[in-house]
Amino acid sequence: MAAPLVPQNTKRVLVTGGAGFIGGALVRKLLSGSDVQIFNLDKCGYASDLTSIGCDQRHQLLRVDLVDADATAAAVQQANPDLVMHLAAESHVDRSIDGPGAFIESNVLGTFNLLQAVRTHWQQLPDERRAHFRFHHISTDEVFGSLGATGRFSETTPYDPRSPYSASKAASDHLVMAWHHTYGLPVVLTNCSNNYGPWQFPEKLIPVVLLKAVVGESIPLYGDGANVRDWLYVEDHVDALLLAATRGKIGRSYCVGGHGERSNKQVVEAICSLLDQLRPEGAPHAQLITPVKDRPGHDRRYAIDPTRITEELGWQPAHDFNAGLAATVRWYLSNLDWCEMVRQRAGYDGERIGNSP
Repeated sequence: MAAPLVPQNTKRVLVTGGAGFIGGALVRKLLSGSDVQIFNLDKCGYASDLTSIGCDQRHQLLRVDLVDADATAAAVQQANPDLVMHLAAESHVDRSIDGPGAFIESNVLGTFNLLQAVRTHWQQLPDERRAHFRFHHISTDEVFGSLGATGRFSETTPYDPRSPYSASKAASDHLVMAWHHTYGLPVVLTNCSNNYGPWQFPEKLIPVVLLKAVVGESIPLYGDGANVRDWLYVEDHVDALLLAATRGKIGRSYCVGGHGERSNKQVVEAICSLLDQLRPEGAPHAQLITPVKDRPGHDRRYAIDPTRITEELGWQPAHDFNAGLAATVRWYLSNLDWCEMVRQRAGYDGERIGNSP
């Protein structure tokens, strides 16, 4: 028999950013695989969407911006959680180049406000609940900077953020660990590689390429296309998050990667190849690939060594990149109406962002 997703003493879970891509996948997993009450704290920004979650009596949306300290404290009090999983963040590198202030506010100040509210809540819990309480902070491998041609990020890699986004996430990581060491808050931290899969807001690489190719538009490829990312299927990431949150060692960090290293050019070409099979009327889609000016400060390579989470918690990704990408492309082709709906609502038509000198 498979182990339960959460311990028996975990009855109430607060998920921040649960209307986002990864947060939504986490909420769906908790709803389908546990009987916990879920409180979804989300400011419902441009990339938020609840379509994938649907209606469930065990899911309650708390429409709160973490930048508002009073509202955050009230939401934590209302949720009265046994477990907090903190995913809420501004996360698009290109947007951080154009507007870094929003990233400092949401990712740094927002995390500070949440930590303060959660610390107060935790300190007031009865002894038994207090002993089992956990705060799980979900972060990114981008805090580690850029790799050369060899090597992989691990939990001992020094922080070296290069973009406003990664710098804001690095700051939030440090705050979380400081609240653990200074105040004793029981925290776990994870740093993941690039996520992909269904329901991702169409500003990230895979949906952008697919949606442009479907309508015959030019597919922008930054620089020489040789920048490498380690791709992680979102459902595999959710499995890792729940293991770390419930079984990880307090005060410990875990790197989560999908063994899916690909250059941006390889990813774009793979999408085009899949579309040639699924939408042959537009073939060859690779003829749409158009090199454009590179992103400012574009990190050259990311790769994750997930040995710690594999050896300590038994996690392994269930999807290889080729199978995961094929499933993702098929999902988007079947849900083009959703893509159009969320893009219109956000006022985003697929234009390039973050091209500041």
